Amino acid sequence: MGQPSSEASHALVYVTYGLFLIIGTGVAWTFRNQSKGEFLAGNRTQRAVPLALNFIASALGSAILFAYPQLATISGVQGVIVYALSSALPLFAFAWLGPIIRRKCPQGFVLTEWTRQRYGDVAALYLSFMTLVTLFLYMVSELSAVGQVVNLLAGIDGLPVLIVECIITTIYTSLGGFKISFFTDNIQGTMVMALIIIATISIGVETKIDTSLIADSGLTKGNLLGWQLVYILPVALLTNSFFLSHFWLRTFASKTDRDLWTGISLAVVAILVVFTLVGCTGLVAVWSGLVPGDDPENPIDGGIAFFALLQQLPNWVVGIVIVMAVTLSTAAFDSFQTAMVTSASNDLFRNRLNIWWIRAGVVVIMVPVVVIAIRAPSILQIYLISDLVSAATIPVLCLGLLDRFYFWRGFEVVVGGLGGLFTVFLFGLVYYGDAQKGAELLLLQQGLFTGDWGCFGAFVAAPIGGFLWGFGALGLRLGIQYFSAKRRGVRFDGLDKPVLVGGQEQLVGENEHVDSGVLRDEVVADDSSDAPGIAKTKGKFF
Repeated sequence: MGQPSSEASHALVYVTYGLFLIIGTGVAWTFRNQSKGEFLAGNRTQRAVPLALNFIASALGSAILFAYPQLATISGVQGVIVYALSSALPLFAFAWLGPIIRRKCPQGFVLTEWTRQRYGDVAALYLSFMTLVTLFLYMVSELSAVGQVVNLLAGIDGLPVLIVECIITTIYTSLGGFKISFFTDNIQGTMVMALIIIATISIGVETKIDTSLIADSGLTKGNLLGWQLVYILPVALLTNSFFLSHFWLRTFASKTDRDLWTGISLAVVAILVVFTLVGCTGLVAVWSGLVPGDDPENPIDGGIAFFALLQQLPNWVVGIVIVMAVTLSTAAFDSFQTAMVTSASNDLFRNRLNIWWIRAGVVVIMVPVVVIAIRAPSILQIYLISDLVSAATIPVLCLGLLDRFYFWRGFEVVVGGLGGLFTVFLFGLVYYGDAQKGAELLLLQQGLFTGDWGCFGAFVAAPIGGFLWGFGALGLRLGIQYFSAKRRGVRFDGLDKPVLVGGQEQLVGENEHVDSGVLRDEVVADDSSDAPGIAKTKGKFF
């Protein structure tokens, strides 16, 4: 009971990887003659059901087997429901904002391209840096998770598994680009749904719950952390999803807006069910007496509640979960890889550098990803660091989507985002009365489960501080521009509304002119295959 033999476990893991390698490279070979634009993205090519499967596969990952059950063992039913809703519902932001951004920036296929068009190069590079760092952290967390999964379930050394996963996903995504990631996600999304259904039924049939532990556990009651999560998780997960380029690639790949709404709606329902089921395994582990266990001196950590539960199940169920975990991880990891390639190519090199140089750079990045993944202490903490950065940056960025904030520029976005993080430090300094603890709060070293208001305060301080610093930067910029205009004897145009130029809204001041429908400082896109996806204009930073 609880663990297949070493030979069977190795066979399950590496045969699964082998199948994905064969399928991935075989299909990728059929895409070998695609253009650079097709390699990087697939704008307006996909219908609703494939989109739904892709969003499902991209949103899941083997890391969910740790984070969701762990939260359930601490904050109970309330935490499970809040976490599941907060993870699934933010996808509707892509259904809502995707069509808006696509109309404003039809050439782009990632959020940073609209940012460049709206706020200029500096703000776009700032967002690109945050995006690439987020993708890096997600890659670390995914490899860390799958390494721990195969070690806990099969007793397999995690390092070779991580290396094999990196090699296999790199091979087929290098050949097929976005299209092969999209194709494999369809297969992986279908497999994951089927495997989770089988595993859920098996756990329900085989596990014996001690009903006397339900009331004693307190997990059916509200608690401080559960109420804090009602705010923390929606803010954290909604804003962080904006940093994930693979979601934007799939958003812009939708053939029509209706396909996008339908696909995301289907994905949200499926993801909500999956996350709830996975989270409930933490509750079942507690109510069956497996967590924290019978030894008070060596309690079982809630982070492995799911795996403690599996140890009580037949070997064939554990085998299914091993295949599911490898599938989850491969689906998520190839999405991160293609997203990183696309983001780096588009944001840093304007899609003019040979794509193989970008791919080589991503391969080099795999080395520190694997090294850090082996040593990563907490998967949930990795997510939280990225969430805090996004909570400071994304709210001030999104003001530019509102027509009434036509005067909002890149300077405010960058100052607001960095200022939001500085505000978190200031909050920690005041709350804890210690500069070191204030700095540690930026890294959320104590995680969510501190028992105080530190983490909650950090996620309040980040967006509010971002807005305060952003509006302060706005006042500073307008003041400088006003006095500069007075000194030069020209009209102050810092609050002039944009005019429509060549189908795009652009700011045209007194000292700029429109010639044949093109703004003087407009950057015209290169529509050749050497530079696809580049917007025709760029906004102003200052």
